[in-house]
Formats: sequence, structure tokens, C-alpha cells
Amino acid sequence: MELTGAQIVMKSLEDEGIHTIFGLPGGTVIPLYDAIYDSPIKHVLVRHEQAAAHAADGFSRAGGGVGVCVATSGPGATNLVTGIATAHHDSSPMLAITGQVSTSVIGTDFFQEAHILGISLPIVKHSMQARAPEDIPQMIRDALFIASTGRPGPVLLDLPVDIQKGLGAYTRPKGTFFPGYKAEMPEDLSKLDEAAHLIRNAKRPVLIAGNGINISGAFDELRQFVETLEIPVATSLLGKGTIPGNHPYSIGMLGMHGNAVANRAVLNADVIVAVGTRFSDRSTGRSADFALDSRVIHIDLDEAEIHKNIDASVWLIGDAKRVLKILLKEAAGQDSSARSRWTDELGRMDALEPLRRNAPTGEVYPWQIFDALDEVTQGEVTVTTEVGQHQMWTALYHKSIHPRHFLTSGGQGTMGFGIPSAIGAHFARPEVPVVCIAGDGSAMMNIQELDTYARYNLPIKILLFDNNCLGMVRQWQDLFYEKRFSNTLYTRCPDFVKIAHAMGVEAFTADDPRTLPQAIERALNTPGPVLVRIPIPQTENVFPMVPAGASLDEMIV
Repeated sequence: MELTGAQIVMKSLEDEGIHTIFGLPGGTVIPLYDAIYDSPIKHVLVRHEQAAAHAADGFSRAGGGVGVCVATSGPGATNLVTGIATAHHDSSPMLAITGQVSTSVIGTDFFQEAHILGISLPIVKHSMQARAPEDIPQMIRDALFIASTGRPGPVLLDLPVDIQKGLGAYTRPKGTFFPGYKAEMPEDLSKLDEAAHLIRNAKRPVLIAGNGINISGAFDELRQFVETLEIPVATSLLGKGTIPGNHPYSIGMLGMHGNAVANRAVLNADVIVAVGTRFSDRSTGRSADFALDSRVIHIDLDEAEIHKNIDASVWLIGDAKRVLKILLKEAAGQDSSARSRWTDELGRMDALEPLRRNAPTGEVYPWQIFDALDEVTQGEVTVTTEVGQHQMWTALYHKSIHPRHFLTSGGQGTMGFGIPSAIGAHFARPEVPVVCIAGDGSAMMNIQELDTYARYNLPIKILLFDNNCLGMVRQWQDLFYEKRFSNTLYTRCPDFVKIAHAMGVEAFTADDPRTLPQAIERALNTPGPVLVRIPIPQTENVFPMVPAGASLDEMIV
């Protein structure tokens, strides 16, 4: 029996185990949406294509598998680009399916034509364009395989509208067929003995846990490694949650807005074990001054990351789950008394430079919001964030105790990520409450998705930090630009409660620090979506802070 190309797309996705996709219809995907009408796959209709990409990204980060998003050609496809770039920068698996004009008019500047294969080339792991309906099953099998294996990332499949309408036989692929692509990346453990020797003899070791732990699923191996070898753990932003925030060996996030103790630990370490982290500038500060007195052991799946930003003394190439298990067997036998003195020293450092918990007025301060959230949820919550000061406060104060329960845009720093990624997180794990932490500036980037929340009655709660400004940029202007607040202080601000109500979302303002737990509990106990607007002082800054281009020891505490 022959099927249309569009029907073959849906049949292929179904057979590959895809049960949820995110998208928005348009002219060149009408055949595909006609096939969606009869498909058992759940389609989540968003209000903007960028939101579809972020929702698919959130779905995959929360553990749902490869996130799939759909958009029409031209502006629909280009609206996906920011979301694709976000997934690419953070190694998140995604399949982006775009409509395209008919094959006979490609290249003629036809209505709503965009060369999305060329536009997206630097930000995808691979891209392909269907040229016959019967080719689609193999292409989808290969696309999902490429997106999810090795170092994950987004793959784009472009579907000309005539291919969607054309007829072809559906044959389920027997395997993947992609000559030249090696899913299993080369492993190199030739320096295993040297790495084990350094760890055994280290007096002041620190482990940096990055997003590679999430990708590998090496959570148990990480805990066993640090508990057995008595090594304090700092995390990158995307590594947050790979070890519980309340774990005795956890010292929090390091970097530009990292915990003071995490930065001090890295500055004073004699051996740094970096697992699944690319040493971004936000983690290391000025790279020339990073770990000058330390031996760096870099463990990564991708050989291209070795020496890219930081020179490693020793490196091990391989999957974090496997490498940590092997390295633990070889590295046992440490001096426990030296490790105890080191952890005690870090405890004293932390006591001298604790996270700020100032409350000079009756206003609500960020730390109070997270204390209330953690009190009410006991950490049993998935948190997504937008990008800005609120993102850094979340990374500092929220005690994320489960892996893949903290979702944020890291490398790309995409404002507009939090609200739609919460949609994907809910559909990936509907049994876990989802809370989106947003700022009043970043929330406006994709605020139209409140309508999506309402239409599907999603039990997502937004805690909106309202300081009537673009807080992070204002902070830089405050500290480094002589308080010349150019276009960061709003002369007026939208009424977010009214916007939410107009979108069909319950909303209220919580402005009393004494009743924050009750306000958050009210939101969590209210069925469906809820937005809680929380005014905070406009002048409140995020500290610690390492100025851009400075080294970690120039941290402002």
C-alpha cells in the first residue's frame, strides 16, 4: 500500500518511538499536518516556532529522548534557528522538521522560501533534504540516530511540499545507513595510570562536573567516585544537579557567578578532575590564569574539547559513565587524612564567604524565594529558567537534588528559553511538578506561550522576578559603566498578572517575604498553570561575580 510522503513521516516517527512533537502549521507543511490529524502521536501546538524548538529541547533535557519540532518553510524555519542554536551549544538531541517549497522551484526565491539547510549549517550536527517519499523512513531513522548518539545535537530534515504530497511505499528500515558517521567515538585511556597516580597523591583535589555527566547518565558513577575518593565537587552551570545540591561533597557552581567556595577550591586545588565540561569562559574566567598551580585531568567524550580552552596535564577520551568506573578502580588508595583537612579548609572558606542573605527592607529578596521554593517542594521539582540575574540566583540558591531537574540555556544564553522549555519538560515527565523561574525582561521573549499553557491546562508554575529592568545588563552598567543605565530601566512595565489572566492563566502578586511559602504552596496546589509575580528590588545584584575577562581570583564577593 502506498502512502503520501507526509503519512510516511508520521508512520516513521511512530515506529521510531516518538510520541510527542511540538510545532506550528503553515503553508508548506499542510500535507504533514493533514497526516498528523490521523496520527496517534501527540502534537503540541505552540504560538511561535522558536517556542517549538525550545519545547523540544526541554523535552530531551528532561529525559524524554530526542525532542521533535515542526515548522513551515521560510519564516517558520528561520524562527527555529535560535532554538536549534541553543540545543547545539548545549549538546541537546533534537530533530527539527521543516517544510520547504516544491523541488521544482527551489532556488527561485519562491514565496516563503529560505535556504534553511545553508542557514542552519553551523548549528546542526547534520542536515538533509528529502527528494523522494520512499527515502523518508531511512532518513528519519538516521536523523534520530545521529541526534542521540556520540555527542548529541540537533539534526534538521527539510521536506519539500511536493515530496510530502507524493506517493511512495513505506518500508521500515532494518538499521541505520550513514556511511562515514561513527556513533561510537574513539576511546583513549592510554593515560589512565598517570591520571590515577595524580588522584591518589592529590592533597587538594576538586572534581568539576559538567553537562557530559547528564549526557552519559553517569550520576551513580559520579557519586561513587567522589564519595570513595573523598573529592569535593564543583559543577558547571549545566552540570548543576548531576550531584545533589545537598550532598556533603557538593560545593556548588563555579565560574563568573559561582559560589565563592567553588572558585576558591579551584584556585587552591593541586589536582582538578574535569568530567564532561568544555571549560567555557563562564566557568574558568580568564583562561590564561586558570589552574596555574594545578594538574588538570580532562575526561571528555569529544577529543576536540581537549586543549581547546584549557591545557590538560592528562586526558582520558571516552564516555563519562565508563571512564569514571574504570578510573575509580585504579585511583583508590588516597590519603584520607589529607582529604579531610582539605574538606575542612573548604568548609572554613565557605563560612567566611557565604552566599548573601541580606534583607535590609521588607521587600522580597531572591534568596528568600528559593528558600521558600525548596521548603515547599523539598527539591521534588523540575526547574527551568529564562536567562539573566534570576538564572544565576537559581543556580546559586536552588538546591537541585535530582539530575535533569534543572534546565537552562548555557552556552547560547537564550532569553526566551525557560517558558517554552517548561512545556517540553512537562510532557517528558508529567509526574514531576515544573516551575519556571523568569525575569520580567526575559519572560517577554516568549510570553505568548502562556496561551499554550492554558490551552493544554499544563500544571506549570511561573515565578516571575519583577525588577522593572533588564537586570543583568543593568548590573554590568552599575558596576563597570559608571551607572550609565542606557535602555535597561523601564519607564513602564506590563501588568503581568493581567496578561496572564487574558491568556487564561491564573496569576497573582506575592510581595511579602513572610508569606512566600504560602504563596508558592498556593500556586502548586492550584490546578493548571499559575504565574506568581514577585517584585524584587531593582538595585539587587548577583554576587559573587567575576568581571568579564578577569581571573577567578578577581571575584567580587
